[in-house]
Amino acid sequence: MSRKGWLLFISLCVIWGIPYLLIRIAVRELSPPALVLLRTMPAALLLLPLALRRGAWRGLVHSWPWVVLYTLVELSIPWFLVSHVEQRMSSSLAGLLIAMSPLIGALLCRVTGVADPFDTRRLTGLLIGFAGVAALVGLDVAGSGLLGIVETVAVAFCWATGPIVVSRRLSHLPALGVITASLFITAALYAPAGIATLPSSVSVETVLSVATLAVVCAVAGSLIFFALIREAGPVRTMVVTYVNPLVAVLLGVALLDEPFTLGIALGTPLIVAGSVLATLPSPRRPLPRCGTADTPITGAGRPRA
Repeated sequence: MSRKGWLLFISLCVIWGIPYLLIRIAVRELSPPALVLLRTMPAALLLLPLALRRGAWRGLVHSWPWVVLYTLVELSIPWFLVSHVEQRMSSSLAGLLIAMSPLIGALLCRVTGVADPFDTRRLTGLLIGFAGVAALVGLDVAGSGLLGIVETVAVAFCWATGPIVVSRRLSHLPALGVITASLFITAALYAPAGIATLPSSVSVETVLSVATLAVVCAVAGSLIFFALIREAGPVRTMVVTYVNPLVAVLLGVALLDEPFTLGIALGTPLIVAGSVLATLPSPRRPLPRCGTADTPITGAGRPRA
C-alpha cells in the first residue's frame, strides 16, 4: 500500500476506533433510533452545501438502487444494531464478532469477482489479524444473549458488503454525493422513531459524544473511507475493523486507567502483523490509483457492463 494509503488507513483506524466508547456513553440516555438520527442529520446538513457547490449529485438518480443498498448495509442497519448491542453486550465480544468483516469480505470479493487481488499471503494476514482481535478482546459471552450475537454478526456482514457495493456499483459517482445522500436517507428512516424517543434533556457528556460521532466519525470518517477504498481496494479497507478494537482498548488504558492485560500484549503484534500482510500489494498486478473525494470513485473496480 502507498504512503497515502497508509496515512488514510491509520486515520480511519483512529476515527472509527472511537465510536465504541462514544456509543456506550450515548446509549445511556438515548435510544438507538434517536442516536442514529442525531449522528446522521447534523452530518448530512454539514455536507449538503459542499455537495451542492461541487455538483456531487451527478449520476445519483440513475444509480439510486445501489445508493440505497450502500446506505442500508453501511449506515442504516449496522449503526442501529451497534447502538442496540452496546446496551447489553460487552464491547470486547462485539469487537471480536464485527472483526469477522475482512474475512467475510475477502470471500465475497472472490465470489463476486471484485478486481482486488486475493492470494494465500493476504488470506493468512486476515486470519492472523482475526487471531489478534480474539487475543485482544477475549471471548466473553456471559450475559450477551443469542440476539446480541446475531445482531453483531449481521453488522459484520453489512460492513463486509458495503465496500464491495462501492467498488462494483458506485465507483463512477462522486463520493461526496453518495455520502451525503446516504446520511440523509438514514436520517429520514430513523426520524419518526428517533424524534418520538428523544429525551427532554441530556448530559453534556452525551452531547459531546454525539457531536463527535456526527462530525468526526460520520463526516470525516466517511470521506476517508471512500478515499481508502479508491487507494487500496475494498478488502484492504475492511482490515480497519481489526485495528478498531485495539484503538478502543488502548484509549481505555491511556485515558481511563484500565489494566494492560495479557490479551493486549499478545493481540497487538498479531493485529499489526496481520494488517501488514493483508494490505501489502499483490505481486501479480499493481492496484490502480484515482482522484479526490468529489471525483468519480474509480480505482476500486469499475462496474461490469
